[in-house]
Amino acid sequence: MNRPVRRLVGVLWVVWTLIFAAIFLAFLLANMKLRAFLGKPLPVLGQINNFTLTNQLGQTVTLADLRGHVWVADIIFTRCAGPCLKMSRQMKELQQSLPTTSTAKLVSLTTDPGFDTPPVLKAYGERFGADAGRWIFLTGSKQEVANLATNSLKLTGIEKKPEERESAVDLFIHSTIFVIVDKGAQLRGIFQTTGEDIDPQKVKKEIQAAIRRLERER
Repeated sequence: MNRPVRRLVGVLWVVWTLIFAAIFLAFLLANMKLRAFLGKPLPVLGQINNFTLTNQLGQTVTLADLRGHVWVADIIFTRCAGPCLKMSRQMKELQQSLPTTSTAKLVSLTTDPGFDTPPVLKAYGERFGADAGRWIFLTGSKQEVANLATNSLKLTGIEKKPEERESAVDLFIHSTIFVIVDKGAQLRGIFQTTGEDIDPQKVKKEIQAAIRRLERER
C-alpha cells in the first residue's frame, strides 16, 4: 500500500471514529435528557388487591379492567362541600392535559356509597366534563370500597359522628391525596393535592411526569 493510500485510509479511520464518537455522545445526551424529562424512578409502595365495584355507567369494574393501564386515583363524595370540589377540578385538569396517545385512567372512589349511586356519580362527573372512557367513578358496598381504598390505595374515608358534624354535608373525613398505580397494579406514588404550601400546577406536572415514566415501563 503506497503512502497516499495509507494516508487516505488513516483519514477515513479518523473520520469514522469522530462520527462514531459524535453518535455515541448524542445518544448519551438524549438518554440523560429523557431521564431528566421522566424524573426519578418511582418506588413500589404496595400491590393492589382484586376488587369488584361499579362505575358511573352501572358497569362492573374489576382490577383486571385496569391492568395494562397506569391510573391515578383519589377518594371523594358528591355531597362534599370541602376539598372534594377542588380535587375534582384538579382531576379534570389532569384529564385535559393527558395526550391522546396516553392510555392512563383516572379513578375516583366514593367514600359515601350509600348515597353515591351510579346515576349520582354520573351526574357529578358530568359537572366536571368527565370522559367516562378515561375518568371512572366507582361505588359499591362500604366494605368493598374500603378494601380498595384503605388496604390497597392507602386512602382513608372515615364517617363523622352526628354530634361532630358542622353541617348537613359534613359527613366524612377523607384523604386529599392522589395516588398512582402502574400497569402491573402496583402502587407507585402519592401526591398531596391540598394545603397552603401546595402548588396545584407543580403537583399536576409531577403526576404527568410519573404517568409518562410508568407508561414507558414494561
